[in-house]
Amino acid sequence: MEEYGISNSEPDWSREAVTGFWEPGQKLVRSVRRYQAARDRGARLAMKYWALNHRFWSTITQSEIHLNCEIGGGLRLPHPTGIIVHPDAKIGVNAMLFHQVTLAGSVVLGGHVDVGAGAKIIGPVTVGHDVRIGANTVVTRDIPSGKTVAGIPARVIGDTPLEAPSEE
Repeated sequence: MEEYGISNSEPDWSREAVTGFWEPGQKLVRSVRRYQAARDRGARLAMKYWALNHRFWSTITQSEIHLNCEIGGGLRLPHPTGIIVHPDAKIGVNAMLFHQVTLAGSVVLGGHVDVGAGAKIIGPVTVGHDVRIGANTVVTRDIPSGKTVAGIPARVIGDTPLEAPSEE
């Protein structure tokens, strides 16, 4: 994934863990991951099961994350309603997409990108690592790493504060 500008940092798989009965965001992402794993193994029956599972969770959440899009580990969907991800989109590790987000076309999100509610990213666009995209922002141009953007069209409004390393 590095060739697409997507970070190779370590994904936090706990962000995708299904820990309760009703977690539609995690279950939607799980169905995509399990479908892709079954496809890679050539397990046709498992592929059909996970495609049906994906359809169920897509209907519940009214979201469409295409079964063949490339997603780095640790994707978080805190409010998984109305999220649309194009099949050509590539999402880096530990990204977070809020509700009503649209990734249209060939969009590449780097690692640790947070996309606010209602944001629209219209490709072809590359978003760097450690970027925050404000709510209802419309992104039509590349965004460099470490920036915070907002507005229509998106404008850089500051630098993304990087978290200090913990001293344990």
